[in-house]
Amino acid sequence: MKGSYILVIELKDGKTIQIGKLGKISFKKGHYVYVGSALSGLEHRINRHLKKTKKKHWHIDYFLSYCAIIDVFYKESETKIECDIAGILNKNLGSISGFGCSDCRCKSHLFYGTHEKIRLVLKDLKMIHFEMKNQIN
Repeated sequence: MKGSYILVIELKDGKTIQIGKLGKISFKKGHYVYVGSALSGLEHRINRHLKKTKKKHWHIDYFLSYCAIIDVFYKESETKIECDIAGILNKNLGSISGFGCSDCRCKSHLFYGTHEKIRLVLKDLKMIHFEMKNQIN
């Protein structure tokens, strides 16, 4: 399966986190949305993000060390549509500049807002809910 995905993330306490080469970023307590894509194994990529223990490779890996994924959505596609999704999220939510978008021209691939606002935006995107299974390290 190929396509793009969204991770809905909760950070329980505000924190300054070293995000790889991007540097230290101060994150406020609250809800975040990360958009990514996987054109060679969407389910495998999502399950990798759900693992507690993993090698830190992407910006999101550093962030996930301090927070929890509370929901996952996806959309199948043969082409990379994550930047289109990021554009919609950027119009409706706040963003963390430069996060997760070093390989494209987007402002960000990590967004934040109230849980209610995030749910409304995701509903409009008409993505499929990913059934999260209990993950073992």
